[in-house]
Amino acid sequence: MSESTGARKTSLLTIFITVFIDLLGIGIIIPVLPVLFYAPDSGFFSPEVSELRRSILYGLLLGIYPFLQFFGAPILGALSDRYGRRPMLLLSLTGTLVGYLLFAVAIQEQWLWLLFFSRALPGFTGGNISIIYSSISDISTGSSKAGRFGLVGMAFGLGFILGPAIGGILADSTLVSWFNAATPFWFTSILTLINIGLVYGRFTETLAERKSSSISFFTGIRNISIAFKSPQLSKIFPVVLLLSLGFTFFTQFFSVKLIQDFSWTEKDIGLLYGWVGIWMALTQGFLVGRVARYIRSADVITVSMVIRGIALLLVLLPTQEYMFYVIAPFIAISQGMTNPNLTAVVSEQASEQEQGQVLGINQSMLSVGQAVPPVLAGYLNTLNGNLPILIAGLVTLLAWLIYMILFWRQDKKKRDR
Repeated sequence: MSESTGARKTSLLTIFITVFIDLLGIGIIIPVLPVLFYAPDSGFFSPEVSELRRSILYGLLLGIYPFLQFFGAPILGALSDRYGRRPMLLLSLTGTLVGYLLFAVAIQEQWLWLLFFSRALPGFTGGNISIIYSSISDISTGSSKAGRFGLVGMAFGLGFILGPAIGGILADSTLVSWFNAATPFWFTSILTLINIGLVYGRFTETLAERKSSSISFFTGIRNISIAFKSPQLSKIFPVVLLLSLGFTFFTQFFSVKLIQDFSWTEKDIGLLYGWVGIWMALTQGFLVGRVARYIRSADVITVSMVIRGIALLLVLLPTQEYMFYVIAPFIAISQGMTNPNLTAVVSEQASEQEQGQVLGINQSMLSVGQAVPPVLAGYLNTLNGNLPILIAGLVTLLAWLIYMILFWRQDKKKRDR
């Protein structure tokens, strides 16, 4: 094995572990956060605080992370083109570490304002996913991108297997007397610190040639303008935005529905999301790469998107709790096939020198899609708890329709020439 090949494999392994720990932290939040707002004995709110106020504040808290990421991720992406992937990845992880520490303190002290600040800070520095995708693009060919993006997706899935389960268990004081809602965040702070040490010691810089990109706080806004002016990007980025909108409507308020309609606990929610994570990890770790050998990424998502939209709508039907476990694999598999292949399609629209910028724009679209739904869904949830999930399914199907009309047909004709 050459030194270059060995360094690439080490960097890919480090990327895998980094994404896994990052998503583990995100997964840990899933069963804990809604209970802080919706449980009757929540220490953050007195009993007379209305459900509308709780829902709106919950939506704002969920939305502040991607809102700040919208501004921060493109800046980190441009800085990674200029100074390299490694230093920007370290900076991003440091912001994540501080955010988890402050979140744990906020829960212990029951300071609502600190909850918001502790999500805002890592949101602004949370451009590590776009940096990671850029790193993979640096060391991958067109044919290997989808498979390697799939490995990143497998790390996502593994994080979702363990994260929600760990969050639910570590927050359960009936298991260990000193466990509480803050315990999962102390735990993930330690993991993030280990992650920083791993990147510092084992990650080899993947960017061969530096590029001086313009850097501005308003790069995210400029990115949206670029996305809709470029002939190719304007056809694919609306799909990225709508898919992000749809899945955020679902993920952020599905657990709220489980609490309100079925009285689920943190542990119940954690186990279901762990089940989702198993299927997502299997899909992105094994299925995506194998399918990529025979079917183009652009063709895969013509099927996976429509399945995802239908599966999300099916979540509205169960009256028995076990049915959620039946429907969940369809959501996980379709999501697991869609994400890495869509990212590969986006990456293919850019030259090697533009990967950081284009994937930064991609992250901007994802951030907008993640920031808007929580605020709207917080209000919609008070009207009817099924509305956020209904919108999730319909918006996903709309994304599929736009993709088929605007991008896929023209892309197929161009490749068939």
